[in-house]
Amino acid sequence: MGVKRVRNEGRGPGRPREERVDRAVLDAVVALVAEGGLAAVTMDAVALRAEVGKATIYRRWPTKQDLLIAATESRVGPLTVPDLGDFRAELRVVLETRLKEYRKPGIDRLLAAVISAGAEAGAARGTYGAYTARGMSETRHILERGIARGDVRPDTDVRSVTTMVAAPLVFRLVGEMELPDAALVDTVVELVARAVSPRD
Repeated sequence: MGVKRVRNEGRGPGRPREERVDRAVLDAVVALVAEGGLAAVTMDAVALRAEVGKATIYRRWPTKQDLLIAATESRVGPLTVPDLGDFRAELRVVLETRLKEYRKPGIDRLLAAVISAGAEAGAARGTYGAYTARGMSETRHILERGIARGDVRPDTDVRSVTTMVAAPLVFRLVGEMELPDAALVDTVVELVARAVSPRD
């Protein structure tokens, strides 16, 4: 008589546990940055705060830069703007969404830390460049959509305008050490929309 094999239906690939571990690690990074800035983020400190082994962290994030980028993207995540039929309205959605995220407690230090980590000797510039490209991808998308739709000038330098949209809120927060506000959003929307409008 053959041996009956019993399938263990209760054990999956472990995704819920992995998600809990990821969340604990990234939350630990955010807390450490808020308490002590970039210098407070070491693999030892993160492992201790998250109550996980360092090997677990290194498997997911081989460098401190990778870890900081992941923590930042857990708080300032990807953005999707539906086609509203008007570039100005879509631009406002981008900036108002970022405004809400940037005004959350600790985001100023987190952004400062990820920028600093990207500038450190030995940091992978391509890694930081990929991070910023992801963060600005929806602005590029709405510009390209506006060009195709006809409410953005066809000769618009998409890369330069994308930078112009992203920079003011981040610089107000990190460079000037003040919370960006709705007035700044209004100004950026007005100046950028006027600059790329085919009617002006």
